[in-house]
Amino acid sequence: MMRAARLHGPRDLRIEDVPHPGAPPPGQVLLRVEVVGICGSDLHTYRHARIGDTNLGGPLILGHEFAGVVEQVGPGGLDGHGHPLQPGTRVGVDPAQPCGRCEWCLRGDPNICPHIVFCGLYPYEGALRPFMHFPAANCFPVGEKIDATTAMMLEPLGIAIHSLDLAKIRLGESVAVIGTGPVGLCILRLAVAAGAGPAFAADILPWRVRLAAHYGPAVVFNSTETDLVKAVLDATHGRGVDVAFEVAYGGEAAQQAAEILAPGGRLLAVGIDEDDRFLLKHSTLRRKGLTIKMVRRMKHTYDRAVQLVEQGQIDLNALVSHHYPLAHAPEAFTAAADYHEGVVKVAVDCQA
Repeated sequence: MMRAARLHGPRDLRIEDVPHPGAPPPGQVLLRVEVVGICGSDLHTYRHARIGDTNLGGPLILGHEFAGVVEQVGPGGLDGHGHPLQPGTRVGVDPAQPCGRCEWCLRGDPNICPHIVFCGLYPYEGALRPFMHFPAANCFPVGEKIDATTAMMLEPLGIAIHSLDLAKIRLGESVAVIGTGPVGLCILRLAVAAGAGPAFAADILPWRVRLAAHYGPAVVFNSTETDLVKAVLDATHGRGVDVAFEVAYGGEAAQQAAEILAPGGRLLAVGIDEDDRFLLKHSTLRRKGLTIKMVRRMKHTYDRAVQLVEQGQIDLNALVSHHYPLAHAPEAFTAAADYHEGVVKVAVDCQA
């Protein structure tokens, strides 16, 4: 037996005994889970026992942002590059398992596969446990320079890269990022690195505002103290920005993104709305001729995420503000869900 963090209902996370998974079946590996990050989507399920129209139907081990070390390889266990995995290898993990056979997978869009199996989303168990089985093809070996925490953060970085891919930012285009949590900060950093400018960012948490000012660089606003729309329009002499990323769980942020866009601008919806709504004023979209793109997880981005980290272009460890041992996972989720002072990314160390 081993300990795991299982959600039983809204804010009801318990540390319980679960069976050790044992030897892995063909095509899978036994992972020693090192660290699990708490994602905003985990918090939806934690707070409400649902995310979107997926309800918690029974006790569930949460967690889909994770890294670990391969303990044992099942027959035919090939990694995400098609190479044999070896015990002792640290891996970052893609939590999404597309079917590989539907028309969307076959045309190269596995992130929108309608048959996808997603780790930590009911009914599929997640990573908040010391050991687990996982498909070898979803495991990506990392070099010795990448520690477990950084390897865990490769998944949110991959979402940011996919967001930039969809945005098709050109040199010198102006951007705004509303919501500077971990994914928003990664988007901001990558957009500036890609040649975007000027860059603007906003958040309601003062410590995230301060972090964004250094992570961009960008003009950053605290949207509880500043009229964000007026501030961005004033800074751009009424024109607006070319691209706006909404990474703040919807709500008024989606309409703010539309209001600060220039005519012909692109709105990238990255956050997941708490109430499963995406509300925009029709006239704003119509009169400006805006394009809206919805970001669905990541898509073929793991290799680039690793390269960016190895090249020193982005510091993922700087985004992880808190670590808790597995036995204190309930406190970790409370800190993340209630935005305790200084919280950016909360991580759970599953071997501690």
